[in-house]
Parts: sequence; C-alpha cells; structure tokens
Amino acid sequence: MAAKPLRTNDVARRLGVAVNTVRLYESLGYFPLIPRAENGYRQFSELHVRHGQVIRQVMRCTWLGGRIRETALSILTLAASGDYAAANEHAQLLYDLVETERDHAEEAVAVVEAWSRGQRQQASDQQLRIGQAAARLDVTIDELRNWERNGLLTVPRLANGYRIYGQAEIDRLLVIRVLRRARYSTMAILNMLQRLDAGQADHLRDILDSTPIDTSMERYPTDNWLTTLEDIHEAATIICELVADLPNPP
Repeated sequence: MAAKPLRTNDVARRLGVAVNTVRLYESLGYFPLIPRAENGYRQFSELHVRHGQVIRQVMRCTWLGGRIRETALSILTLAASGDYAAANEHAQLLYDLVETERDHAEEAVAVVEAWSRGQRQQASDQQLRIGQAAARLDVTIDELRNWERNGLLTVPRLANGYRIYGQAEIDRLLVIRVLRRARYSTMAILNMLQRLDAGQADHLRDILDSTPIDTSMERYPTDNWLTTLEDIHEAATIICELVADLPNPP
C-alpha cells in the first residue's frame, strides 16, 4: 500500500522550518519534482523529507561564500535532478574544502603562538614606508590603513607624518595577515592582540575563539571562527551521510 502523501505543513514540521521556507526551497529548485493533487495541494514523500534534511545542513555552510557556498548549493540541485552520483561527489568535495579551511585556521593559531614566543617570521632591520610594507607583506595599502584604523597596531610616524614600519610592526602585521587570510574577524584578532599586549600569552587558541560580546557592534560567525568551523565541519559530515542515503530513504 502506497504511503500517504505529506502536506507542506507536515514537511515543515518534520524539518523544523516555516511553511514558507519549504515553498522557498521548492522555488529554488532544491526539491525533486513535487506532484500535485487534483485540488492543487503539494504531495510530498519521505524522499522529499530526506532532501529537506540535506537542504537544512547545506544552509549551515552557505554563508561562507566562494567555492564552499557554490559546492554546497550544487549538491542540492544535483540531488534534485536525480544525479545522486554527482551529488555524492560534490558532498565529498564540500567536506574536503571545509577540512582545508579548518586546517588553515589551525595553522594560523600555530603562527600566533610562535610569534608570542618571540619567533620572527622575517628578520630585517629596514625601516619601510607604507608602500614598501604593503609590498613586503603582499597586501594592499588600504588593508594596512584599515588594520591600523581598527586598532590592530600603532604605526610610528616621522616628523613629516609619514608612517614608518620597523621589525616589530612587520612581525605584528605578518600575524594579522595570516589570521585575516584564515578568515578570523578583525574583532577576534583585536581581542587576541589586546590580551597579548597585556602580557596574557596563554591559551591563545581559546582567546581567538572567544571574542567578548559587545551588543553595540554587529556580530559575525568569524568572531568565533574555530567554533564556527567545527559547526560547518559537522554539517559537511552529516551532508555526506544524508546524500549517500537519498536514493533509498528509510
């Protein structure tokens, strides 16, 4: 005997979302074709619920943007079209991309810890102007000014007002650059640097992942980047498992 079709509100309840969210997922092409009854009501099946579970996990990953977002969303459209083999491949690719992102974040922590122990990234006695410092660090002048404006460092100035970057500034900027490239937020970096400047060099990994809450400022997932990456990694793991089961839902 065929299973009784599910209504939109049934699926919404199973997925823990609003009815309009289910309709949005349908309009975006994330579900396989949904049959309609003679009265126009959607007739979902258990397979649609399984697709919905994948969608919910994918949405935990998409805010990152770039290749991770593109890959995550491709899983949904491939699965909806019935190309489960390709969806599985993209699910594994997503997992690998998230793993790489997490590795970069941990490598950045290692750089910070080495710097806090006095290990230099580059040694030089040169005094650099802002353009020279930007070239040395492979960043833009605007990035250097923005980091200074946000309190990440104080740059000495000559009598004529020109910024001058010595070894201490270059070392600090190398750490900032590594952290920003690894997607740590400016606020998380500022919190860590302030603690270091105050002589608190222990548990830097935890400090980077525990930005104080300031209700007057907008919050970003990268303010607690390591925790966020763990959440995304968990989602990517679940996606791989769910996509593998899509052709044969329980």
